[in-house]
Order: sequence, then structure tokens, then C-alpha cells
Amino acid sequence: MRRATTAPADPGLAELAPDQRLRRLELTVTRRLNGLLHGQYRGLLPGPGSEPSGSREYRPGEDEVRRMDWAVTARTAVPHVRQVDADRELTTWLLVDGSASMEFGTAELDKRELAVAAVAAVGFLTAGVGNRLGAQVLRADGVRRFPARSGRTHLLALLRALLAAPRATAPTDRPGREPAVRPPDLADGLDALHRIANRRGLVVVVSDFLDGLPDDPGQPAPWERTMRRLAVQHQVLAIEVTDPRELELPDVGLITLVDPETGRHREVCTSDRGLRERYAEAAAAQREQVHQALRRSGATHLPLRTDGDWSADIVRHVHAQRRLAAAPVGQPRGGAA
Repeated sequence: MRRATTAPADPGLAELAPDQRLRRLELTVTRRLNGLLHGQYRGLLPGPGSEPSGSREYRPGEDEVRRMDWAVTARTAVPHVRQVDADRELTTWLLVDGSASMEFGTAELDKRELAVAAVAAVGFLTAGVGNRLGAQVLRADGVRRFPARSGRTHLLALLRALLAAPRATAPTDRPGREPAVRPPDLADGLDALHRIANRRGLVVVVSDFLDGLPDDPGQPAPWERTMRRLAVQHQVLAIEVTDPRELELPDVGLITLVDPETGRHREVCTSDRGLRERYAEAAAAQREQVHQALRRSGATHLPLRTDGDWSADIVRHVHAQRRLAAAPVGQPRGGAA
């Protein structure tokens, strides 16, 4: 039964002024996510560093031979490898997708707002003495670059720029006519990032990863090769942003769908149950295609949804990665990508 009177609803993130949104994002991160990483100097992904911290037994197929601790191996007659803590100074590079497909959203947040929240989480969690954060933002008018710098002021400036960026719009649907200037795509952004990220660190890519995704699932995505090259030198975290309406259609009658990247229009009758089922199957296959491409690239996959609790999803992801990293010898180490 509906109540006669209701209290005013708390404004959503998208309804707040930029500074209010920043304060809310910072409070969410510091209250719910802080403490997982700070004080341990470990990044969002557990991995190799440079600070010696002891030795452990060698795991065939998992450990690199160049990390063998020959002194301990000779003393114990059992192969050992050196253990290291993550670097005290971490450089994090962000690639944020600001294309037209990221302007979509049917929940409290749209995909772009969720991307900003993900950037805030990465920025606040990796902040520390000596740590630096740089970013490249893909926009319709080109790539906006933020040099790697440290400090809260730099992070807040990046977040303000993301919130204040002009909204990308779908091009006019004019068959046979190409845009005068091709906007940069995800592959372009990854290539540029690969050229400037010279020192080993953390690379975080925030996107829906639909850019240039081939119709044939057997064909690699155009951004897959460069991401694989980045994963050789860096820890790569791929944050996939999705909206529930991209996964299934509701029964709302006749609607007009617009492709945000090409501007093409199509009328669809969502009352057709068979159509809705085919749409859900195609969407699931598309997301599986993205998952497999990221897996082949060697990136760790963190999916976030606009209708979900993004902070809780990040907490679960970090805990899962930590459990995998701390798994004892002999225990299966497969897990969520």
C-alpha cells in the first residue's frame, strides 16, 4: 500500500552540483573502501613489486625463474623465490572512455557518472606519499591528457574535469556520409597510453568496451592487441561499465532506438516476447565476447552496473584478488577475472 505522505527523496548523484558530487564520492570511497589498501602499499591488483620481504617455495608454472632466491634454495635444497612488496611509489594511469555510448543510463547513475565514480575509487585508493596519477580521457573532440602527478588537489581537478566535460552526442543519421573528423577510439587511447607509460605501474581502463567490437566473436577486438602489450609491463585493470537496459529490454511497447556512435535510428516493438528473448541472448553473447577479449589481453576484469552498488562490487573484487594472491601452494588459483 502506498503511503499518504513520503519524505523527500535523497537527490541522486547526477542531480547534485559538481562539488557536492565530489564530496559524496570521496566520502563513499573513504568510508567503504579505505583501509583495504592503505598502509600495505598494495595496488588494486596484488602483484610484483621491488621491496624484498622474504622467500617462499617455488610454484612451477606460476613463478618466474628470474625471481629465484638461490641462496635459500642452496641452503634448504628446495627451490625458493624471492617475495617482494609492491613499490612504495606507484604510478597509476587511467584511460577513461568518454564516447557517446557512455552517455546512456536508465538507473540512478548513467554510464559516464559510474565511470567517474570508478575513477574516484581508483584515485583515492591509490593516493599516497610519492604515488602519482595520470589520465587520458577520450572525447569526441580528441584526447584530453592529464600528466601523472601526486596529491589530492590533482585528483579533484581530474574528477571536476570529468564531471564538467561536454556531453558527447550521437552524429546525425546521414547514410553514406562520414564525419569530417574521426573521433579517437579505445585503440587510439591505448596506443597513446602505451607510449607514455614507461615505468611499471597500474593501468586502469574504464569503458563499456563496445568500441569496434567485431560482429564475428572469433575476431579480436581492435583494442585487444595494445592492451595485451600493456599487460606485459603493467598491471591492467579493465573496469567494464554497463546498464541493465543494455542487457534486456522491458515490455514498454513501441520505442525508437538510437545508436549513439552512428546516429542510426530503428523502431522496435518491445511487446514481442521473441524479440526480447533474442535481444537478451545477443546482449549476453556480446558481454561474453568482451569478457573473453579482456581475458586474452591479460587484464583483470571488474564489471560495474549502473543499477548496482559499485562500491560493494569494488570491495568484493579486491577481496577476491587478495584471496587468489594468498592462495597456498597446490590450491587452484583460478577465479573471477
